[in-house]
Amino acid sequence: MIPSSSARTTVVPAAVYVLAVGIFAMVTSEFAVAGLMPQLAESLHTGIAQIGYLVTVFAAAMALGGPVLILALLRIPPKPAIMIVFAIFFAGNLLAALAPSYAVMVVARVVTGIAAQAFFGLAVSLALRLVDEQIRGRAVSVAMSGLMLGTLLGLPLATFVGGRLGWQAAFWTVAVLTALAAALTLVFVREPGRPAETENDPAPSMATELRALRRPELLLALLSSTLIIGATFSVFSFLTPVLTRLTGFGEGAVPLLLLAYGAATVVGNAVVGRLADRHTVGTLLTGTLLNIVFLTGFAVCTGSRPLAVLFMLGIGLVGVTMNPAMAVRVQRAGGTGVVVNTVHTSFITLGVIVGSAIGSSLVPTFGLRAPLVLGVALAVLAIAAIAPALRSPYLRHEAQQGGKAELQYADA
Repeated sequence: MIPSSSARTTVVPAAVYVLAVGIFAMVTSEFAVAGLMPQLAESLHTGIAQIGYLVTVFAAAMALGGPVLILALLRIPPKPAIMIVFAIFFAGNLLAALAPSYAVMVVARVVTGIAAQAFFGLAVSLALRLVDEQIRGRAVSVAMSGLMLGTLLGLPLATFVGGRLGWQAAFWTVAVLTALAAALTLVFVREPGRPAETENDPAPSMATELRALRRPELLLALLSSTLIIGATFSVFSFLTPVLTRLTGFGEGAVPLLLLAYGAATVVGNAVVGRLADRHTVGTLLTGTLLNIVFLTGFAVCTGSRPLAVLFMLGIGLVGVTMNPAMAVRVQRAGGTGVVVNTVHTSFITLGVIVGSAIGSSLVPTFGLRAPLVLGVALAVLAIAAIAPALRSPYLRHEAQQGGKAELQYADA
């Protein structure tokens, strides 16, 4: 059973770490295509550009299909819902591993994308509800460490396995990781019964969550998440060509540089997780302002290897790592319900699509530096979407209660 507010733990339980394992499997599957493009193009008798669309298809399926799946599962308790999502994701990866054609691979990516987004929403919602309000940011940080480790280790793992044993083996590996995560979930994640809720943390109904999505505070929080992630991915999506063509690194150095970038995201995620509860909006503002500095520096100094690496690592520290603070802001504005948190992850995925798609459209005309400038512009817009929260009642309440309180809005 999910504990009541008075019984919730003030330390992050093992269940949240298990959720991180599931997220790691999802992210490894998402990134697998990026490291296996030549093999996939040859085997599926298509071009690199068409394989690149598999990344877009996965992201679009996440953004659009994830909330639909969550709505279908809304009346099912969290743990059984998670197991259903695992089963769908497992089946999608088996389909990918056995795909005889490009069309079948597209279907597999749609299935896995929908399941991945639903899992993110379920995992974040459950992580928030398993712990006391004062450490919710830390709990999200632990769950999202699966995302950071997926960036750091998942892509190299899929690329290594696929390169040695064939691209099919990479998807079989993800299927095994999924089965492992599901088994750990069965053992360590408690079976939620009827929650012993308190007046300050009611179990949200579907109608309540849908009404929450009309709140201006929540809409601004969702928009800021899209812009923060969009700013980061407008650069991350083009790191390899920027580092090789503009900065002058050899192709052999790129994997090590990406590994360093991934390590920076792991560190940044841990730090933001510690700050997100007591200083939610301050963390978002400071991190995004620093990202503007790092993005600008990277755009201006791409010709200098030491400075380019320094600014790249800075982007890793304060870019996608804002996830815990973004989640806490959304939770305080809209609650801990699974619909709100799945919609939030869809807005995050929208940021990935916006950053990479607009960046790609700018490159042919303005060159590889254009996505970096786009990142600066999106980060500036993110500041405009974050700043109104400085006047929000929940921030004042947070300051008075040491980050323990959650704003409650009357349902319209």
